Amino acid sequence: MIFVTVGSHQDFDRLIRGVDAWAGARGRSDVFAQIGPSAYAPQHIAWTQQLSPGEFAERMRAASAVVAHAGIGTIFTAMELGKPLLVMPRRADLHETRNDHQLATAERLPRFINALVVTDERDLPAALDGVEAQRMQSDFHAAEYQRLLDTIGRFINS
Repeated sequence: MIFVTVGSHQDFDRLIRGVDAWAGARGRSDVFAQIGPSAYAPQHIAWTQQLSPGEFAERMRAASAVVAHAGIGTIFTAMELGKPLLVMPRRADLHETRNDHQLATAERLPRFINALVVTDERDLPAALDGVEAQRMQSDFHAAEYQRLLDTIGRFINS
């Protein structure tokens, strides 16, 4: 099952529409998406607007691959679980976010992990065709990963 998530605070219809069209064109019935507060109702994929933290964790563990916005929490979870990852960042110029922090994250991501990154929905079908074949490889060693998580945790809690 391919798990698609856009976070819980806002929709990301550009990503969801692209995945929905791809699933319809490929006859894929094994895609589940958490779409946020969107008015768009996907036609070819199973979906919900929100998941509880437990449901989210269960979907992530069961996924053969993860497709997501460039939310750092989702990226870290996919890394931790060793899931193939396809990231499409929200873009400020398309009014999907306030600034391009996700674009900056996505541009740097391939330096650290073996993840597919697309910024344009026209590149999404080819990336989706290959995402399950990706192997999550990280240049972070376990100690570095834990140190990074601890640093982020201290920042958030300060």
